[in-house]
Amino acid sequence: MDNTTYIGIGSNQGNKYENCVLAIESICSHKKNKLLKQSSLYLTEPWGYKEQDDFINAVIKIETSLSPLNLLSILQDVERKLGKKKNGKWGPRTIDLDILFYNNQTLESPQLTIPHPLLHQRGFVLIPLKEIDHHLIHPVFNQTVSQLFDRLNDDNHATKIGEERI
Repeated sequence: MDNTTYIGIGSNQGNKYENCVLAIESICSHKKNKLLKQSSLYLTEPWGYKEQDDFINAVIKIETSLSPLNLLSILQDVERKLGKKKNGKWGPRTIDLDILFYNNQTLESPQLTIPHPLLHQRGFVLIPLKEIDHHLIHPVFNQTVSQLFDRLNDDNHATKIGEERI
């Protein structure tokens, strides 16, 4: 296992907290994945399509021996098992799992783009990502996660579960 990967996790339907915890457990129980770090869980406002419930978001850092596309397939299996249904672009979902970074690689295919193409615009991704690895460098923008967050024009707020607003 020598590939470091960051995965974004979000839920705003059903038991959002449990959906995120079950997703993390499912991803990390796969024999080719090993959990390295997990962010706090954050309550966040919806992004893109605002007329929906708030989300719970988190980021995990794993080590994997899976290729990016094989990892994507595993994540999609976890989403299906947790009841994800397509509800339009940025719509409500029981769980959403996104590969944010895979090593320092870039990849563009019909199925997957790495790094995630919108992560630099999303506070709900950058806040938990910054918590676990603020020095991580975005391979396209050549900026750290902290620098991307500092330049963010996102008025959404994130509340660490059990803490004040950030």
